[in-house]
Amino acid sequence: MSVIDVHSHFVPRGWPDLGTIAGGTGWPRLEVESERDAVIMIGSSEFRRISDECWNADRRLADMAEDGVDVQVVSPTPVFFSYDRPVGQAVKVAKVFNDLALEICAPAPGRLIPFCQVPLQDPDAACAELDRCLAAGHAGVEIGNHVGDRDLDDAGIVTFLQHCADRGVPVFVHPWDMPESPRLGRWMARWLAGMPAETHLSIVALILGGVFDRVPDTLRICFAHGGGSFPFWLGRLDNAWRRRPDVIAGSVLPPSAYMGRFSVDTVVFDERALRLLVDTVGVERVLLGSDYPYPLGERPVGELVRKAGFLDEPARAKLLGGNAREFLARP
Repeated sequence: MSVIDVHSHFVPRGWPDLGTIAGGTGWPRLEVESERDAVIMIGSSEFRRISDECWNADRRLADMAEDGVDVQVVSPTPVFFSYDRPVGQAVKVAKVFNDLALEICAPAPGRLIPFCQVPLQDPDAACAELDRCLAAGHAGVEIGNHVGDRDLDDAGIVTFLQHCADRGVPVFVHPWDMPESPRLGRWMARWLAGMPAETHLSIVALILGGVFDRVPDTLRICFAHGGGSFPFWLGRLDNAWRRRPDVIAGSVLPPSAYMGRFSVDTVVFDERALRLLVDTVGVERVLLGSDYPYPLGERPVGELVRKAGFLDEPARAKLLGGNAREFLARP
């Protein structure tokens, strides 16, 4: 059984000036400091320091070999999504990074699996870019968990999800664009508290927004970071659905009835949390993820699953690769 990591990211080692290609200002750019080190800048502000794991296929494959990973899904870094831009600009930027993703993955076809990004703010443009990318060699799509104030039950986003279901395309949902405030500015709290809350809210939107009642179960959708805080609070959600139907009336069935309609990855770092995931969403719906190559990710990849004492060997094999194989399969 192959070990498959469904959650990793790439950043190219440079890209054309996005203002020249798409128009507008304030685009991300890369300051390359050495053969191995670079900084993503937004305007004059440092967004993130990165190294060559982000773009160097040989380095990535060496790390995969060290960690015992056979296949890695390679998705965009969310800072490039451009959902707040005019759709024409976002289409041009998506094409730049989607084409560069194919170049990064080209040295290891079948082992490095590219996922594309789309201009999610416009369903027609998003569907068109997805189709272009599928024809070019992408295997799936990564989307952010919201577009401004529009969550995943927004009519336009549901149109795109329906298109993915029709095409048999796996969808990986990554939290992004977390709120900022003085309280969230300390201790990386946007990532430590805001990011789990974002993912939680978007799963709630799919359920209470009635999306799972309207979109067929052919939709394969996986949420990053273990589904955020959602698994811990499913009981609260069910209780609210039963006790306050005057307020929570968006889904036909209680929220727990929709377990089995989505997957989550294993990026939770604690065996107790992993057990809760398996107990809540089901052993068939938990997929190995790492958040490679970023510093808050898991290394060695898969260590939590390999050491989890509550898993028997058939379950461990599902989490390490069997479930991901089903998630990635195209009709």
